[in-house]
Amino acid sequence: MSTWRENREKVLALSVFTKLMRAAEAVSSSVHREIVDAKLTISQFGVLEALYHLGPMCQKDLAGKILKSCGNITMVIDNLEKRDLVLRKRKIEDRRYYEVTLTSEGHRLIENLFPLHADRIARRFAALDAEEMRILAALLRKIGKNESNRMKSKEADDDTYNQG
Repeated sequence: MSTWRENREKVLALSVFTKLMRAAEAVSSSVHREIVDAKLTISQFGVLEALYHLGPMCQKDLAGKILKSCGNITMVIDNLEKRDLVLRKRKIEDRRYYEVTLTSEGHRLIENLFPLHADRIARRFAALDAEEMRILAALLRKIGKNESNRMKSKEADDDTYNQG
C-alpha cells in the first residue's frame, strides 16, 4: 500500500513531466520551423548538423549521434543522398563500413541553416539566465543518465531472464 508521501511524489513527478513535455513541444515546434521550410526532417537536419560539426562519419556513429536506429538512419541518408546533400562511400578496407560526408550543396545548406537555428534556440532560452540554463542542463543530464542506466539494467535483467 502506498503512503501519502509516495502519492505526493508521483503527483509532483507527473506534473513536472507534463510541464517538461509542454515546454519541449512549444520550443521544438517554433525552433524547427526553418528546418521544415528547407524541406528537411528533423533527422535529416541532425545528420547534416553532425557532419557539419564533426566531419565525415560512419552510419552507425551518425545513428548514435542523432538517437536513431541503424535501420532508420539508412533511410534518412538515402533521402539526403537523393537530394545530393550527402555522399555515402564504402570503405575499401571494410566493405560493411560506409562513411557519410557532406556534398558541397549539403555544406552550403547547413552552413546557411545552422546559424538561424542556433539563434532561434538562443531566443527561446532567453527567459533563463546563464545560471538557470546550467542548472536546467545539469538536471536534464541527470534524468537522461538515470534513464539510460535504468534501460541498461533492464536489458541486463532481460538478458538474464531470457537465458533461463
